[in-house]
Formats: sequence, structure tokens, C-alpha cells
Amino acid sequence: MAEAAEVQGAFEGTVPAPACRWSRHVAVLLAGVLVFMGLVQLPTAPAAHADSAGSRTAEVSIDTLAPVAPKQDDTLTVSGTVTNNGKSTITGAHVGLRVGPQINTRSDIDDLGDRTSFSPGTDGSEVGGNHAQKLDPMAPGVRRDFTLTVPVKDLSLGKDGVYQLGVTLSGQTGGQSYEQVLGIRRTLLPWQPSAVEGKKTQLTFLWPLISATHLTARTESNQQQTPIFPNDDLAAELAPGGRLQQLVTLGKGLPVTWVIDPDLLATVEAMTKSYSIAGPNGQTTPGKGQAVAKQWLNQLQEAVTGRQVVALPFGDPDLASLAHRGKDVSGALSHLQSATELAATTVDTILGVKPRTDFAWPVDGAVDTSIVDVATSAGAHNVIARSDSLREPGGSPYAPTAARQIGGGNTAVVADARLSTAFQGETVRGDDSSLAVQRFLAQSLMVTKQAPENERSIVVAPQRMPTSSQAQAMATALRALSDGRWTQPLDLGDAAKAQPDPAANQQVPGPGAYPDSLRSQELTTEAFEAIQRTQSTLDSFKVILTAQDRVVTPFGSAIMREMSTSWRGNPKGAADFRDAVQSYLDQLTHQVHLIKKSDATLSGRSATIPVTVQNGLLQGVQGLRLVLTSSQPNRLKIDASQPVEVAGGRQQSVKFETRANANGPVQVTARLYADDGQPYGEPMTFTVHVTSITPMVLLVIAGGVLLLVLAGLRIYIQRKRAAARKAAGGGPDDEDGGDSGDDGGPDDGRPEQPGDPAAETGARNGDPSGSGEKVER
Repeated sequence: MAEAAEVQGAFEGTVPAPACRWSRHVAVLLAGVLVFMGLVQLPTAPAAHADSAGSRTAEVSIDTLAPVAPKQDDTLTVSGTVTNNGKSTITGAHVGLRVGPQINTRSDIDDLGDRTSFSPGTDGSEVGGNHAQKLDPMAPGVRRDFTLTVPVKDLSLGKDGVYQLGVTLSGQTGGQSYEQVLGIRRTLLPWQPSAVEGKKTQLTFLWPLISATHLTARTESNQQQTPIFPNDDLAAELAPGGRLQQLVTLGKGLPVTWVIDPDLLATVEAMTKSYSIAGPNGQTTPGKGQAVAKQWLNQLQEAVTGRQVVALPFGDPDLASLAHRGKDVSGALSHLQSATELAATTVDTILGVKPRTDFAWPVDGAVDTSIVDVATSAGAHNVIARSDSLREPGGSPYAPTAARQIGGGNTAVVADARLSTAFQGETVRGDDSSLAVQRFLAQSLMVTKQAPENERSIVVAPQRMPTSSQAQAMATALRALSDGRWTQPLDLGDAAKAQPDPAANQQVPGPGAYPDSLRSQELTTEAFEAIQRTQSTLDSFKVILTAQDRVVTPFGSAIMREMSTSWRGNPKGAADFRDAVQSYLDQLTHQVHLIKKSDATLSGRSATIPVTVQNGLLQGVQGLRLVLTSSQPNRLKIDASQPVEVAGGRQQSVKFETRANANGPVQVTARLYADDGQPYGEPMTFTVHVTSITPMVLLVIAGGVLLLVLAGLRIYIQRKRAAARKAAGGGPDDEDGGDSGDDGGPDDGRPEQPGDPAAETGARNGDPSGSGEKVER
């Protein structure tokens, strides 16, 4: 009534005393008219006053609420901070607790954070009984801690359900003579005073143990193949307080289904031995995480004992990227089958547990028909989807059982979207973490209350790589549910076998329904083409190796890592990783090569050309053939190809026989080929200078030809003489004018050969020689 009193006082100070009573009536009447017209506002009582702007003067944070799901005899403790964000000092301040109305729908829970102003009609009255906490004056920017302790019975809660709980800061600011609510923070209070009436909800909570890619195919050049890590960040995650260490520690003892990427296990197992960290200029330094790696694996083995373990395909390949971009690249889908087979072996070998490998988990549970086809192509007949992807018809708020039969003998296990995304927000601040826990518990209770007569199976698939604070919030919520509340735990395998609700949506959406925000993060078609180039290089390389596993194992794993979901949102990192793998593989293949040969000169008509094959690998190579090809076979002819086998770290010189037919330079190409006929490595060319047919050799050849001509001439002359004598009636002679001997000697008993010189007849004929004739002896 302050403003009314001020009006009345004004009239009393200006009207004469005799008319005082009349003027007082007039003043009251005028004030009433002004109030009715809205020109003057009468203040309400301090406890009920609300100013929408004033209720945002201070910021209230609820950092802890315990117990998170109280029972009838519990005492509720709420702690947090209040901060004066206004421009004037807050006086007469106190923090109080208010119980709002019961929340009836899951959508109301979603809308809780949208209202930031105090509303007396919905935020309720402050809980009495001296449960408020008074605060000293707060200057602008000052922050104060508070702790409120209230027996649950004093909250006057009704039937079981979800209630809105608010913490308010009330006080006065400059220019205000009355108390008002200056700030409010709302949270949720799930309330179950007695045993659940009806059937409990079967809750399956996936506990993901997945990390980014930390290991390439690069190793040290030693017999041990010491792995080289790009950095030692994984050691920090495994150390006490690290993200992965927290996940194992918190998950131990919780009723969860472990979902593990086997690549993480293989990487950590590699760290338990000697490993190196890449440095500048190709230098490496020893890794120092062996102790934390061993400890983490030991803790994980204990944590998964007696729990169901689901192994994702090795490297956690991006199923949506494969379905939308990779299936058109020949051979890309074959990696999924290999990754699934490797997953079972890896988990069994390292953890001693036989995992389930028949579950596929697309990113964020977003599915379409192409993703389901790809996911089930490698033997995973259960696809973990999410309800915001496989929506209920008509937008029904009812949460059906997770399992759905989607045809082809396949099951979609549809996780509840609200429960699965409850912990995705920032939870570093205690206020955010506390609200996430209360929101999760409230949603789970609302699901149970939707149809308490029906026993439903609900699955929660949280984010793939939760932070430490998110994992802590998840664990807090699960521990609250483990004490015989409105849910009971169920393994994922059993959830997949649950009887589906007849009215639940079983129709997988088409590819056009896939969210654009997720599609933009997928690996590109060019990325899958690059992956296949690496695979082709590896296939060509491994066939010549005597110890293929030393190369196939690290590079095969690296190729699977190139398809990992961890590359989403990091296209540059994915490209750099692919380039590094391909570059290292090229470096190894170039270790088997032909040593550059200088030009050669032949020193004879036939000669040997040596070509040297160098093997810089630690293992031997085989199954190669070296082929030399002459650009001018009519000038220089080379023998057929030669087999090549070279021990590790050695070189082999392969010799080829050649025959020269003419002088001049000839270009020769040397190239290695695998047994399947495919060329290996780059060809090498060199020049052979054919100078073996020298002038002296030509002179000798010419002399030989001359001798043959002279011998023929001599035979001709001898036969001509014999014919002349016969015509002149000479003495008896052989039929062909020759002697039965050789060169006038006695008969040696051999038959006469064509081209033998005819026998000289001078001893039998005493006639003088004819003019110009020469007698050879």
C-alpha cells in the first residue's frame, strides 16, 4: 500500500483541515480508480511478489541433490551456488526450496529448462520449517555457496511420480523496499514412496568403451616391429583420472552391457610392450605408458567378468558412410566382414571373453534401409537404432519395447532417444551433471508409469565416447536405479529377444530420411577410393613376402581404422591418416627395387649383362621374375626372364646372356614381375653399346670369307684341268677328277666330302702347267 499511502499523504498536505475527512474519501476513491485503470499498481505481499525481470537478477546453480531418487524416510540435501548478476547489492537474501506440481508427460520434462523466470502459480510456495538459508548482503558479482537440508516428509509430496523442484534466491535490491524472488533454478524429483505397483521396466544400458584412432601401421625397423604411435595421448586416458580409466572404474559392478571396439584393446595391448612415439624429422622416442596400459587391461578384465560383452567390428567402421558412399567402390564392403571376424578373435585373446558380434551400431542410432543392408551383410542380425530415427506412427509418446522385427530375420533394437541423449550435454559443471541425472531418472520413471501393467524392455544407447564427467553422471543414475526401484537390468542380448509390441513401428525409413547433419560428416567416396588403393598396393606387395603377417597384420588393421566412426567431424585428420598409411606402405614396397645400372658396352659378340635386385626389408622376398627387354632385338638379343629370390637386407645380381648382331646403342628395360604377371615396382632403363664387332674382327671375318672363295676357286680349277686331260686322252683318273687320297697323300679311308680340294695331279702328268695357273702345295 506504499504507493496508495503516498497519494493519500499528498492530498492531506494540500487540502484545508475542515475538509480533511471529505478529501480523504476522495483520495481513496481516486486511488481505487487509478488502480483499476492500471495507472497505479498496488504491491502485493512480499511472499507472493514476482517480477519477471527481477527473478533473473541472480543465477542459481544446483550442484548436488542427494539422494537423487529419495524415499519416504530420507533427508534431501541440495547444495549449490548463487551469484548476483545485477547492478546493485542484494540485501535480506535467503535461499529456499519450492515444490512445484507433479509433471504428467515426458514432453513437460523436456520443457523444464525453457522457463527462466519465477512463476508463483507453477513454482509453488517455499517449504517452511526453517529450512531456508540466510545469506549476507551480496554486492554485484558476488557468489555464495548454499546447502539446504529438508526431510522428505516436509516436502508434502503426493502420489508417486515426477515433481518439479525449485531453488530460489529471495531478497531486496536497490530501490526495492520489499522482498522478491531474484533467481530460480528448477530440477526434477522422481518420487516412489513404496514398491512399484505393476511391472518394472526392463532397462538395458550400453556402456561404450571406444576411443579415437591412436595407432597407424608404422613400426620400427627391427625384428620386434616396435609400433610407433603418433603421440602418447592414449596413456593419459588410461592413467588414473583419465577418461578410459574412469569408464572402467565406474562401469565395474554396474548392471550394464559392455560395448567395446576391439581396436582399442589391440592398441592398449601393444602399449604393454615396447613402443615408440613419433617425433620430428623421423626421430622416435620411447613410449612410457606400459604400466598404465597393463593396469587398465587388468581392471577391464575384472570389470567385464560375468557381464555381457558386445564387440563392434574392429576399428568401429562407419556403417552409414559405407552404405551411402562406400558400397559403390569395389571391395570396400569386404572390409566389414574382415573387421567382424577380427573383432571376436581380438576380444577373446586379450580379455578371455567370447563376445557377441551380431550387433551393429550405426552413428547415433540413425538408420535407413541401406544402412541396415550393409550392417547385416557381415553377420550382424541385430541393429541398434534410436527412436528418433525409427519413429512411432502418429508421434505417439508411448515408449514400446525396444525389439522390432524388420524383415529378413533381422531385429532393430530401438533405443529410447530421450534416455539415450540425457547425458550428451556439457556436464563439467555440477549443475549440468545434476540436472542430467535427475532428467534421466524422471524420464525412466515416466516410461514405467505410462503402462505399469505392461512389462517393457527399454534400451539406452548413450554417446559413443562419453567424457569422464558424463560417465560419472551415468553411473550416478544407474546406481540410483539398482536399489530395487522402478526398473530392473537386462542384457542387450535378452533385450533383442524380447517380444515386440504389436503396434510398434517396424518400418525402416528410406535413405532420404537420413539426417543431413549426419550425412555431411560421412567419409566421402574419394576416401573409400583411397582406402582401396592402399588395399591394392598391399595385395600386390604381400605376394612376394616370405613372412606376410609382418606386413599384412599392421596394414590390414590400419585400413580398417581408416573407416572408423571416430573420423566424423574431422575430415582433415582422416585424410592425413590415410595419406600416412599409404606413404609408409609405398616406402616399404620401394625397399625391393632394381639398383640403377650405368650404360654397358659389349666386348664380344656374346656377353653377360648383370642386373642387381636390392631387398631392404628385414624379411626375404620371393615369387619375382626379372625381365630384360631389348628395344632392338635384331641388334641385341637377350635371354628369357630370370627368377629372383633375395634374403632380407641383401641384394642379388641376376645375369643375362646376350648376343650382338650389329654395332650401335640399344636401350634395354629391366623390370620385376610377380608370379601372377603383374609388374612390381618401377622399370629401369639403361643403354648397351654394341661395339664387339671391331675392325680387327671384321678383317678376320673378311679373311675367312676370302679363304672360302679361294678354296672354291681352287676346286674349280682342279676339276677344269682334270676335264682337259681326259679330253686329251690322259691317264686314268677318278670319276670326278679327284684322287682317292687327301692332298695327294695315301687314301685315308674316309669318303670324299663336298668342298674337299681336288688332289693335285702334277706327279702323274709331266706336261708343263698352263699359262696363269698356280700350283698350291
